[in-house]
Amino acid sequence: MSKVIEHDQQSTMDKSEGKKGVQPHAFVRNTRQRRVILDVLRSTDTHPTADWIYQRVRERVPNVSLGTVYRNLRTLAQSGEVLELNYGSTFSRFDGRATPHYHFVCERCHRVLDVLELPVQSELEREVERRTGFRVHGHRLEFYGICRECRQAERSGAVSVEAGKNEKNGQAEAFHEEQ
Repeated sequence: MSKVIEHDQQSTMDKSEGKKGVQPHAFVRNTRQRRVILDVLRSTDTHPTADWIYQRVRERVPNVSLGTVYRNLRTLAQSGEVLELNYGSTFSRFDGRATPHYHFVCERCHRVLDVLELPVQSELEREVERRTGFRVHGHRLEFYGICRECRQAERSGAVSVEAGKNEKNGQAEAFHEEQ
């Protein structure tokens, strides 16, 4: 299940209470491996997969296991340090920017991009509560379409952007330069 973007301290606490073994703001040991994982994730804006993160972490911590990376990513997501993004595929992507924001998913190259130009619409949560009686802890919103680079490639008559995988970020890429 993907991490819901929470908008305030109370929401984070409410969301964390029901998770097995995770207390709101519980002490999480800050190991060297966890620091490196967080550093790798925060040094990119490409929303990489755990496998991509693992490959980069191994450059700095050669004896780290894939299981360790997965466990640490889960802990970081549960503690609110990072976001876990799951768009219905068999794998998650991770976002080092844990502040509330929206995402755009390109249907051609499959990149996940931050939409920072649009502030989070917190009034939607209040409106849902008012109309339904639900208690809303937060919301997540993704936009789907064709990114700027894929649109430019289409206009120039270039071949499909879905052609290959970019070794640097674990996402489909053909004409896109590293962000």
